[in-house]
Amino acid sequence: MNYLRRRLSDSSFVANLPNGYMMDLQRPTPPDSSTSSTSSTSSPASPATERRQPPSIPPPASNPAPAPAPGSGSGSAPGAGGFLSSFSSVVKSAQMAQNVAAAAHAKSAATAGEGASTGSSQPPKPVVRKPKILLVIDDQHTDWAKYFRGKKLNGEYEIRVEQAEFSEINLASYVNSGCMVDMQVNKGGTRVVRSFKADFVLVRQHAYSMVPGEDFRNLVIGLHFGGVPGSNSLFSIYNFCSKPWVFSQMIKLYHSLGPEKFPLNEQTFYPNHTQMVTTPSYPVVVKMGHAHAGMGKIKVENQQDFQDITSVVALAGTYATTEPYVLSKYDIRIQKIGNNYKAYMRTSISGNWKANTGSAMLEQIAMTDRYRLWVDSCAEMFGGLDICAVKAVHGKDGNDYIIEVMDSSMPLIGEHIEEDKQLITELVISKMAQVLLGVSTPQPSSVKTTQPRRGGNRSASASPSQSAQGSPQRARSATTSPSQAFQPGPIPATSGPGAQKQSPQLNKSQSLTNTFTETLRGSLTDDEAKAETIRSLRQSFASLFSD
Repeated sequence: MNYLRRRLSDSSFVANLPNGYMMDLQRPTPPDSSTSSTSSTSSPASPATERRQPPSIPPPASNPAPAPAPGSGSGSAPGAGGFLSSFSSVVKSAQMAQNVAAAAHAKSAATAGEGASTGSSQPPKPVVRKPKILLVIDDQHTDWAKYFRGKKLNGEYEIRVEQAEFSEINLASYVNSGCMVDMQVNKGGTRVVRSFKADFVLVRQHAYSMVPGEDFRNLVIGLHFGGVPGSNSLFSIYNFCSKPWVFSQMIKLYHSLGPEKFPLNEQTFYPNHTQMVTTPSYPVVVKMGHAHAGMGKIKVENQQDFQDITSVVALAGTYATTEPYVLSKYDIRIQKIGNNYKAYMRTSISGNWKANTGSAMLEQIAMTDRYRLWVDSCAEMFGGLDICAVKAVHGKDGNDYIIEVMDSSMPLIGEHIEEDKQLITELVISKMAQVLLGVSTPQPSSVKTTQPRRGGNRSASASPSQSAQGSPQRARSATTSPSQAFQPGPIPATSGPGAQKQSPQLNKSQSLTNTFTETLRGSLTDDEAKAETIRSLRQSFASLFSD
C-alpha cells in the first residue's frame, strides 16, 4: 500500500495517466471539524502535501473514547479512500472494455455465420473474367468470329477471335511472358493494327510452300516457343512442312498394318538431282519439293522426259520424289474432324490426270470401316491430329492406293462446309477448355458415320472388302444416321396394290466448276421423281463423256 501511495504521489506518473482516470485524486479534500481554518480554506492537497500533514490530535477528554480502527484517522482516510476509489474505477473500466470487445467479437461471428448461411442459398455475384484470345490463321473468306460469337469456355470465359493470315502477323516470344502477336490486317479498306497475347491458335493455312514468300515456319517456331497450344498442335504443323517427312510416318503404318489394311502407294525419295538417274517403270509422277493444290507435280512418260525434269530439279535446288502413276477411276478423300467422319469421291470430268485440276464431279460416299482405319491410323501421327484427311486413288484395276495425308490446313469440300466449320468450332472450344482451364468437356457427339440405306429392311452396312473392290455407294451425308442416308437407284416397285408409295430422296452431285443436279424440294410423286432421276443421270453421263 505504501508503495502504491508513493507511486501515486509522483507528479509525473499522475500527469501521464489517461484522461478520466483517478480524477478523484485531484478533487479537494473534504473539510474536517478538527482541522484549522487555514487547512479548510486551502487548495486541494496533492498526495505529497497530504502525506506531510501531521495527524490531528484530539483534545483530551475525561473519558477517552476507544481507539479508532486502523486507517480511520483523519489524515489517512482521504488518501486511502481516494486511492481505492481510483483503483476500483480502473478495474471497472477494464471490465467494461473487455465486455465491449467480447460483444463485438460475438456480433462479428454471428454476422459471418449469417453470411455463410445466406451465401449457400443465394448464388454469388458473377465475376467478370478476362476473355481468352483465340488466334485463327486463315484467309478472310471465312469469318471465324461469327462461329465463336456467344460461345464461352466452361460458361465463364468469353472467346475473343483474332483472325489473320501468316503474312499479316509478326510476334515475339518470351520465357515468362509467352507469345506477343502483332497483327496488321486490312478490313474493308481500313488497316487494323493490334497487339495481344494469344492463348490458343487454330491454323487453317499452310505454314510452308516453296512458292516465294510463303515460308512461315519461323512464325510456327515462335508460337511454339511461346508455349501457345493449338489445334492441331504446333509440333504437328511444323512436321507437316515437309511431305516426304509425313510420308515416312505413313511408311511406318504400312509396315505395321500391312498392305491389305493400309495400301500405301510406292514412292522413291531423292535428296537432290544427282541421284535421279533412272526409275524402274513408266509412267511416273515426279513431285518437286513441298507444294500444294497440284503444284510441282509432273507426269513423266519415258526416260527422256525423266532426264529433262531432272535438270529442272537441279535448278530448283530441292529434293524430289517419284511414284508410279495410277490410272485412276476416281479419287477418295476421308476426313476426320474430332469424332466426325466424312468420305468423298471425286471424278475428273475434264480428262486431266490430276483429279483436283479442271472440272471434276464431287460426291459424298458411304463411310466404311476400311476408310475409318486409314484416317484413325494417320490421326495418331506427331502426338495426335484433331483435324486431318487421307487422300487415296481408286485405280481402274480395282485397288486403292493411299497417296497423302493432310492436316488442319485441309480445304473443306462438299455440300456440308458449314457443318464442318461448326464441328471445328466445337472442337476448338473443347480443346481450349481442356488445355487452358483443365476442364474435360465431352465431345458434342459420338462417332458419326453414314452407311447407305439400301431400301426396305436390308442392312445398311458394307464390308470393307466390298467397298474396296467396287465403286463406293453414294450417300447424302456422312454425319447423319443410317436412316437418313440413301443410295440412288431404280425406284422399287410396289409389292401390291395396297403398298405405300415412297418418294425416294435423290443424291446431289457437286462439281468443282458447276452443279449438275439440284436437290429436290418438297414432296414429289413417283413419276416426277423418276423423271428427275433420269434427267440427272443424263446430264451426269453427258458431262462425263463429253471430252
